[in-house]
Amino acid sequence: MVAWITSLLPAVVGGVLVWAGAFKLAGRRAAAVARRGALPGLVGKDRAVPVYRAVGGVELAVGALLLLPPVAAADAVASTVLCVGFLGFLGYSRAVAPESSCGCLSDKHTPVRWRSFARAAVLAVASGLALLGTAHWVDAVASRPAAAVAVLLGAALVVVALSEDLDGYWLMPLRRLRVRLRHPLGRTAAAGFDVPVASSVQQLLRSPAYLAAGGWVRSDLLDTWDEGEWRILNYAARYGERQATAVFAVPRTRYEPAEVRGALVDEADRSVLWQHAQEPVPA
Repeated sequence: MVAWITSLLPAVVGGVLVWAGAFKLAGRRAAAVARRGALPGLVGKDRAVPVYRAVGGVELAVGALLLLPPVAAADAVASTVLCVGFLGFLGYSRAVAPESSCGCLSDKHTPVRWRSFARAAVLAVASGLALLGTAHWVDAVASRPAAAVAVLLGAALVVVALSEDLDGYWLMPLRRLRVRLRHPLGRTAAAGFDVPVASSVQQLLRSPAYLAAGGWVRSDLLDTWDEGEWRILNYAARYGERQATAVFAVPRTRYEPAEVRGALVDEADRSVLWQHAQEPVPA
């Protein structure tokens, strides 16, 4: 039984490594993630992005070796060394730049906390235990399909629960549902009450988007309208020497400041000068 379970572990570790490697190599904001983490302090600013992508290539290769036949002890050894290396890098990040992003699985800014260490430790242990497996994971699934699905699903849930950078896929929707069911704003909106514009402005002022762009705003609220679940708020702004309009989309029926979106639009040519969660173009 132990050998059967450990034969399934390469599928779990391999899947995580392939996901992580694919993001680092092909993610739209992978370069920005590399620059804002602790990696520049370790290898230098100029080498941060190439090293980040190189790590992604190694992750992708090791993950593929774990997922594809044949079974080889060297594959499990390589993934164990890789995961232990991740633990070391997390320790370095926590020591020298505690608010830097992990940048492991997504572009979400997630400072290194206990969940990051726990995930890396779980993957390292799983990689080590994979050495005890006696069959390829596909054969193990074929021998006991129902039990294998249960084991793989349970392992995947553990990894997801320990991945703060994946919270947007499951934890945030659950929190939004709780707000809709229990928060006064959710109840009043559900009852047909028109949420005051002042409430939307207060939510905007507490949002990361406004904290990033507030220095460019040069007026009070100029215009507002609703588009489905969003309330659009417009302000006059100045970006360097350019006159611009600051446009923010605020959740209308829920209190989620982290979900506020923002952009600066040049008044002359209507080009987008800046968007929230993206690096601004030079002023």
